[in-house]
Amino acid sequence: MAEQLACYVRDIPAGSVARVALTRPDGSDAPFAVVRTESEEFFVIDDTCTHAEVSLAEGELEGYHLECWAHGSRFDVRSGVPDELPAMTPVGTYSVRVDGDKVYADIDQPLHVTKENS
Repeated sequence: MAEQLACYVRDIPAGSVARVALTRPDGSDAPFAVVRTESEEFFVIDDTCTHAEVSLAEGELEGYHLECWAHGSRFDVRSGVPDELPAMTPVGTYSVRVDGDKVYADIDQPLHVTKENS
C-alpha cells in the first residue's frame, strides 16, 4: 500500500495532535496519532496507549513527549518509547513525509516494531 494521505498541514496546529484512521496492509482501518511539534515537525505513531488502550491523541504534547490522559504514561513521539510509567511497551512509529500542504504516512513499514504492528 505504501504512503497514504494522513491529513493536511493546516488541520493540525503546531504543538498539537490529531487522531486519524489509516488503512493497514491487511485492509483494516486503524487509529493513528499525527503529531505536529511546536518546531513544526510531524510524527505518526500508533494512537492506542500500550498500558490502558485509550487514545493518545487526546493526551497532552510537550516537546517530543505525548502524555496519555488516562494514567500519565509519556511516549517519545520520535521513537515510541515510554519514559514514564505505567506503560512499559513502546508504541509504533512510522515514516512521515510532508509534500506542500499534505502529510503522508507509511504505516506498512514501522520504524519501531511493537507487538501490535508486527
